[in-house]
Amino acid sequence: MSMLSSLNQALIDKLGPLGPLIAVGGFGLLLVLIVLPTLLKKQVDPLDKIKAQATVTPKAAPAQQALRRADKTDKLQKFATFLEPQDAEELSSSRLNMMRAGYRSKNAVRAFHFAQFALGIGFLLIGVIYALFISATGDIGTQTLVLSTIGPGAAGYYLPQYWIKRRTQERQGQITSGFPDALDMMLVCVEAGQSLDQSILRVSKEIRAGYPALAEEFEIVGQEVKAGKERVLVLKDMAERVGLTDVSSFVTVLVQSATFGTSIADALRVYAAEMRDKRVMRAEEKANTLPTKLTLGTMMFTVPPLMIILVGPSIYSVATTLGKG
Repeated sequence: MSMLSSLNQALIDKLGPLGPLIAVGGFGLLLVLIVLPTLLKKQVDPLDKIKAQATVTPKAAPAQQALRRADKTDKLQKFATFLEPQDAEELSSSRLNMMRAGYRSKNAVRAFHFAQFALGIGFLLIGVIYALFISATGDIGTQTLVLSTIGPGAAGYYLPQYWIKRRTQERQGQITSGFPDALDMMLVCVEAGQSLDQSILRVSKEIRAGYPALAEEFEIVGQEVKAGKERVLVLKDMAERVGLTDVSSFVTVLVQSATFGTSIADALRVYAAEMRDKRVMRAEEKANTLPTKLTLGTMMFTVPPLMIILVGPSIYSVATTLGKG
């Protein structure tokens, strides 16, 4: 502690009252300048070199050339090695989190990390400006100076994570709320003679106004099946994208029904009834927790006025009597 105090005093003596802040800022800038060229250097994939040497075509069609230049239009493409995780498993997990939040673009992970970097640097600069302002107006401690500088930067860095988490929770809540109604509608479509794929597309159109997230998932399933992908894989992909137990159980029911050759309508009828019961139980659970949540409000806004009304006159009488005595 004495070493830090002496170092702080030495910086103040040499650089003035803002000496510690200037030293911290200069050290951070030096680290950024050292690391940034390495991070921005894009490594060339050896497989791309082999493909470039093996592929010798005289002229490509305009459409093919446009497709090959599609990646160049992305302004963040040259920072891909810096803005995207290099580990395949980590990159897959990040893409899954973005899809669960509703961001399906191929550049979603890159844009997310760019937002983290930009907001972190921006809020850090705001913290530095604030620290300079409070240092000029008065004498503050080193700890307060460092917290005022680093705190906003950390807040800006974690703000996109908080946004993605809230978006994911909101989207999953919307899917959970609309899933029983979607199953009832799907059961009606199947019993009317439509196939499961047609009923999924029809349900996605009908519930789009009320539950757009669930409608989007069902539409993706219908379009992938139309494109020729196996239905079992499509349904499992939907369960993984959504990340809800109810949807995973629904996919398991459909897969088992297709495997064992049972009636899809009977399976949907049983599962739809179960989902309705679960929705009622969730509503009852929220209703049962309501008195506990209202206890604090009742104690704060009901008990004090009641005590004033009941005890106030007695206290006033006692005070008046003592005053006369």
